[in-house]
Amino acid sequence: MGRPRSLATASATMGRKGQPVHGWIILDKPLGRTSAWAVGAVRRLLDANKAGHAGTLDPLASGVLPIALGEATKTVPFIQDGTKGYTFTVRWGEARDTLDAAGAVTATSAARPTETALRAALPQFMGTLSQTPPSYSALKVAGQRAYDLARAGETPVLPPRMVRIDQLELVSAGPDEASFRVECGKGTYVRVLAQDLALAVGTLGYVSALRRTRVGPFAEDRAISLEQLAELVVNPAPVAYLHPVAAALADIPAIAVTGAEAQCLKAGQPIRLAPGNNQGQRGAVWAMVDGLPIAVAEVVDGEVRALRVFNL
Repeated sequence: MGRPRSLATASATMGRKGQPVHGWIILDKPLGRTSAWAVGAVRRLLDANKAGHAGTLDPLASGVLPIALGEATKTVPFIQDGTKGYTFTVRWGEARDTLDAAGAVTATSAARPTETALRAALPQFMGTLSQTPPSYSALKVAGQRAYDLARAGETPVLPPRMVRIDQLELVSAGPDEASFRVECGKGTYVRVLAQDLALAVGTLGYVSALRRTRVGPFAEDRAISLEQLAELVVNPAPVAYLHPVAAALADIPAIAVTGAEAQCLKAGQPIRLAPGNNQGQRGAVWAMVDGLPIAVAEVVDGEVRALRVFNL
């Protein structure tokens, strides 16, 4: 894995190619830092040659940021598509252009919702519903990021899209703010949810605090801080912090293949499922030899074709 670096001296390795490190770091991203900064910090600490993240967290949000290293970057889509969990606080009485605490106030309201009104409003925000992405988002409009257009004074037009909210709970309620817990599908904007919830109870509101608690199979009880990681990299047992590449594939079936079949898949050649080896399986699977992932593949009519091959 290469010689570990402390957090304080990690920046010295930025220009180096780095070492082949494969797996997942479940980072507890701190407030005030971008997701890109966090990926860079992890990459430098582990002297890794390749890294990426599964799902951006805004600087004003903390919590679970799964960081893929090496061959794990090939499994990022499986994490991005997974269910996400958040806790968030809505401050009542103001609308802000960014829908969070970083924005400028655009309108105010003296109305404050009761706990009863909040609980009564929650069911309308569960299930599959239409949501219009915020102007301050990373979505592209005519090739430009929406937030760049918004910062330039333009109002980007973003079409509504369908999102899924599996669970929405009121955690606590006070006179000026309330806290919630939500589990939702890909593409859901908590900031928009907070805005729409405020409107539903007759007031205005914005997200004053946001923490991500889960992304797919990765929950906050497995997350570590950068400071903890800096201490753990000196430990000769990487299992203390580095989760295997296959951890991202927990939600799709696995099939066992032989060494010869693995070589076929790596060469781009399809294989046939042996009798009794999930022959009725269709769709995405991951092929393994002795628990080691060989490829993400697609099964059609008993034939397995590799979609992404791992070089582990």
